[in-house]
Amino acid sequence: MHVIHTLSPLYDESSRILILGSMPSVVSRHKKSYYAHPQNQFWKLLADVYGEEIVDKEEFLRKHHIALWDVVKSCDIEGSKDSSIRNVECNDINLILKQTRITRIFVTGKKAHQLYQKYIQKKTNIDAIYLPSPSPMYQVMKYEEKLKFYQQIRDSSD
Repeated sequence: MHVIHTLSPLYDESSRILILGSMPSVVSRHKKSYYAHPQNQFWKLLADVYGEEIVDKEEFLRKHHIALWDVVKSCDIEGSKDSSIRNVECNDINLILKQTRITRIFVTGKKAHQLYQKYIQKKTNIDAIYLPSPSPMYQVMKYEEKLKFYQQIRDSSD
């Protein structure tokens, strides 16, 4: 099925960190919200990294100068499986970079990292830091191990 990304990027002019996923899951597209699957660990990981409860996701992102978007603008995809992504058109990440103070880019998952390196890195001249997928489908790594990777987000904002 061909899917077009419909979620707007979340950022403001004070954003210093950009976190990119690949493409919103079926649940996220339906709920019109990033990382909306109830078993996705993204928001829990960020809450644990910063040691605080997330009540308002957008306010939390603003407070910590984090921007959120995805690598893929449109693609063919089976359900929510990143491994099935084909016929990719990428988002123009420079649209955000021109309006912010972003100096660090993180990507969640191997597919997002691969696509960023292949299509976007040469346009931004910013290396992306890999973070393991927070998806409930990615069970290879334990939560505590993922958390160590995600700690890099806070370390880069201090």
